[in-house]
Amino acid sequence: MKKFFTTLSNIWKIEDLRVRIINTLLFLLIYRVGSFVVLPGVNYNSVADHKAEGLVGLLNMFAGGSFSRASIFALGVMPYISASIVVQLLGIAVPYFTKLQKEGESGRNKLNQWTRYLTIGITALQAIGYVRSQIAPDARLIGDPIFTILTTIVLTAGTLFVMWLGEKITDKGIGNGISLIIMVGIIAQLPSAFLTEFQSRTGGAGGLVTFVVEIVALIGVVMFTILIVQGTRKIAVQYAKRIVGNKQYGGVRQYIPLKVNAAGVMPIIFAQALMFIPQTVQQFFPNAASNGILIALSNYNSWQHNLLFGILIILFTYFYTAITVNPNQMADDMKKNGGFIPGIKPGRSTAEFIDGVISRITLPGSIFLAMIAIIPAIASLVGVSPIFARFFGGTSLIILVGVVLDTLQQIESHLLMRHYDGLMKTGRIKGRTAMPATAGSTPTAI
Repeated sequence: MKKFFTTLSNIWKIEDLRVRIINTLLFLLIYRVGSFVVLPGVNYNSVADHKAEGLVGLLNMFAGGSFSRASIFALGVMPYISASIVVQLLGIAVPYFTKLQKEGESGRNKLNQWTRYLTIGITALQAIGYVRSQIAPDARLIGDPIFTILTTIVLTAGTLFVMWLGEKITDKGIGNGISLIIMVGIIAQLPSAFLTEFQSRTGGAGGLVTFVVEIVALIGVVMFTILIVQGTRKIAVQYAKRIVGNKQYGGVRQYIPLKVNAAGVMPIIFAQALMFIPQTVQQFFPNAASNGILIALSNYNSWQHNLLFGILIILFTYFYTAITVNPNQMADDMKKNGGFIPGIKPGRSTAEFIDGVISRITLPGSIFLAMIAIIPAIASLVGVSPIFARFFGGTSLIILVGVVLDTLQQIESHLLMRHYDGLMKTGRIKGRTAMPATAGSTPTAI
């Protein structure tokens, strides 16, 4: 406990770090206050009791409850995340975007500008869909088409403002701003889910002992997730000696840390998007609603749904790792800097070796990621409430763990740079940035 208070004291002593933390908290407070501001022309009493389930529930969790409250921040930063993914994929398929990725800082600035323009278009389309599907006619105080136009403008402006807050947190605060905004939205749902589960258990459904067992299981799942997020395979790299004047450069051995889960949470997001297709087909084609396969795949607790979900996650893990990690680029950079892997020829042989290592470690990483993704369904089957079960795994837990580790890593870097002790005695904290990305690529915020 003394170590904890000493660390807090050291953090407060560093003026730059203190200002950054305060700025981060103030920006996040602005976001949370704005998430309770209802859209103009909407009767709040008509949407206050709206329950979000399925895909809507997932979006509502990422938006910190703003989606179900018809807030001005209802769409959150998800349109920006979608635009970032599209631009990243365009960097593989379109030569113009591939060229921008290799132009360094100026290229990244142009890609960010494209991302912002695309965010506006995606937000406008999603805003129209939000008005049509989530706001009932009796909740509208203004008639159409004025209501739809006004709401679309406000929702688009709200998403752009949240995006701006995220960029300000990244520049003036601590951690990745967009990721922190998503994390705060997820954490905002935790107290109510925790209290609901506690009341249901102490009210007779299992008792206090069952609730304690659930908490212990949740801690175990969090520890397992941290293990997957931080797991790396180190490849030794030897650099040749160079003598410049009276000084010697190189001649040292370093390591390339290849992440066991280089794809992060993106495979789960892609797989979840596809798993909503059966439910969508049932809504648009009533005659198919009685199809047994569609019913099974639409049931989040069925073994058919979770089996297909797990297979898709494994496939998307390989896909996303292949497009974000470029062994050829890594081998070329290594060769230019006079580095080589002991026993492996520079150039093509090095790229093939790195590609083989990535392929081998991606398999267990993808399997473990699939296991984490289906744990909420298993928790629901054993009696955990659906709201509380979401925190036992899936997208929310991986985002929480990854963002917390990244933020703590930045805080620790500030401490070590000023010659203070780090946050841990056993070693430095590793975030999600241990993996060297493709040169010029812009990683997705989450």
